[in-house]
Amino acid sequence: MTNLRYGMNPHQQARVLAGGPLRVLAGTPSYINLLDALNAWQLVRTASAASGTVVAASFKHVSPAGVATAGPLDDVMRETWRVTEPGPITGAYVRARDADPKSSFGDVVAVSAPVDAELADLLSRVISDAVIAPGFEPGTLEVLARKKAGSFLVLEADPACEPPEWERRDIHGVVVEQRRDRASFPPGLPGDALLGLATVRYTQSNSVAVVGGGMTFGIGAGQQNRVDCVRLAVGKARTWWLRRHPVVRGLPRVDGMPRQDRLNWQIRLAEGSLTSAQEAEFTALFPGVSPVLPDPGPWESRATLASDGFLPFRDNIEHAATIGISHVVEPGGSTRSADVAAACAQHGMRLTHTGLRLFHH
Repeated sequence: MTNLRYGMNPHQQARVLAGGPLRVLAGTPSYINLLDALNAWQLVRTASAASGTVVAASFKHVSPAGVATAGPLDDVMRETWRVTEPGPITGAYVRARDADPKSSFGDVVAVSAPVDAELADLLSRVISDAVIAPGFEPGTLEVLARKKAGSFLVLEADPACEPPEWERRDIHGVVVEQRRDRASFPPGLPGDALLGLATVRYTQSNSVAVVGGGMTFGIGAGQQNRVDCVRLAVGKARTWWLRRHPVVRGLPRVDGMPRQDRLNWQIRLAEGSLTSAQEAEFTALFPGVSPVLPDPGPWESRATLASDGFLPFRDNIEHAATIGISHVVEPGGSTRSADVAAACAQHGMRLTHTGLRLFHH
């Protein structure tokens, strides 16, 4: 038995009653730290096995803010995270964190490969709370253990450890068990579809992910209805794209303004979410820049939308069409599945029914 820093909240005590697939190398975890880390590790492990490449995830409140495979970076990613041509591990994390950098602030980082010196250096320079990985190259633990005055949490996962067949939960004195979800993804799916399914499998339901080029552009998590999941994911994806707008990208730098503060202003401008008070502050900080972004026209993203449950109505497809989704992956089986299929056909979207619901709570 091991005591944790605290439970869900600082006024709650918490402890680990049994071991598992990880070791604490630095810092002291809280209850939520462990939930984030264990879910994030399962996600990157599953996605890496499906894709055959390195995968990174940025987790907050037991859902991913971003997930990505190793792949190319665009100029905005390089400028934002101050990297040039990183290796695959760092590149995967930059792509994951860039998906929704407002949500990734103070994240738990998970990578499917050992942390190298390059990633350790990046993590020492961004606001994050923890990292979980299957190993740490020489010298990296020392770099990470100094972060946050020694409170940064470093966890090592055992890639050979398989979780038990049955998982158990105690809720208000009621102990329930279920078999672990080991269902395989359907064969023959493209890489973005597989990454999307792995993402929603470890995202609080209801959930939807928009994926393109091996990275998530937007994740809608934990909503009570599916269309709100789609709207959230689509909205976040559009914000990601609008951060590439010349006005947003060229927002003047202000002396003394931290990187995250400037990034938050860019996101507010891209979202069109400035309040009246923020508009006044924006004008004072960035004179000559309009707080209203010029309309850039439609984004033809040609991305994949993956859903953990069936899409019950065609309005889900109408929202997806606003960013040019080209492939919809969902279980199927709704009483309105014919309407959803017709909407996909109308918008030129490929539709794949997996027959596999992936709820996660």
